[in-house]
Amino acid sequence: MVQPTEISPATPWSVSGLLDLFEVTPDGPDRFIGQTGLAGDDERQVVEGTQLLAQAIVGAAKRFADKSIRSVHAVFARAVMVGPPAEYTVDVVNEGRSTATAVIAVLQNGRRCATITVLADVPSDDVITHHLPRADVASPAESNHCEMPMTGRDVRLVDVVDVNSPDEVGPPELYAWLRYDPIPSRDDLAKALIAYFTGHLGISTTMRAHAGIGTSQSHLTVSTAPMTVMVSFHEPVRWDGWILYGHESTQVGAGMSYVRGTVHTEQGELLASFAQDGLIRPLRTSDNKIAEQNRI
Repeated sequence: MVQPTEISPATPWSVSGLLDLFEVTPDGPDRFIGQTGLAGDDERQVVEGTQLLAQAIVGAAKRFADKSIRSVHAVFARAVMVGPPAEYTVDVVNEGRSTATAVIAVLQNGRRCATITVLADVPSDDVITHHLPRADVASPAESNHCEMPMTGRDVRLVDVVDVNSPDEVGPPELYAWLRYDPIPSRDDLAKALIAYFTGHLGISTTMRAHAGIGTSQSHLTVSTAPMTVMVSFHEPVRWDGWILYGHESTQVGAGMSYVRGTVHTEQGELLASFAQDGLIRPLRTSDNKIAEQNRI
């Protein structure tokens, strides 16, 4: 019988704890169990979608141990709540010598909550190669500290002071420097850590272009949630020191936004590219009956 995660409100988030959380455990053929972790500082009980994505990356790497995870595409259909563990079932579509594909279903209490398609392969020598250069933006030392409490993580925002403010208006783009301690040496954990932050600033990027609305209003006057995240990893995914997440919102309307992004090292190597579909809608009257910390 699967046991729920024990939640200690006094335990702070840390990078080491996050990496432990990503470490899903086998639970039979093509099946893994992942703990859901700690409640947020605001007692928010909804698990980050990219936490599920990170756990799926580690599970897929365990399943395809002779290959490298190259891309993941997640659709978050239903909220996963802090408490009962998440269950990952791996449906292998194809497994060859060079590539493998699987569809991973994420369940909680027997209900399917997300679907994640994974492509794994054996990297080969280059035939041709190029990559998008890193944006020429202010350095980490010149950027603004961002309050995202996690022991071992430092986040700095370029040209933005309060990413959640409805009063800070600028182009629909956002650059964030991140530094982690520890930086995982294992390939799957490094990719899981890169993927984890890809969903954190997309909706803020979109809102930045519009005066009077910011992510401080999320779950209070507007309903927001990442609905999909896609990440492609560009081998090798290794870094030391700071990494730069670049976000660009290319469209918002009809209740959905689209953001595309990149992850570069400080030296300019492109580690990953990502995209997000985000939900931005008026809070429905019926949502007022749901506890604030449980709203998506």
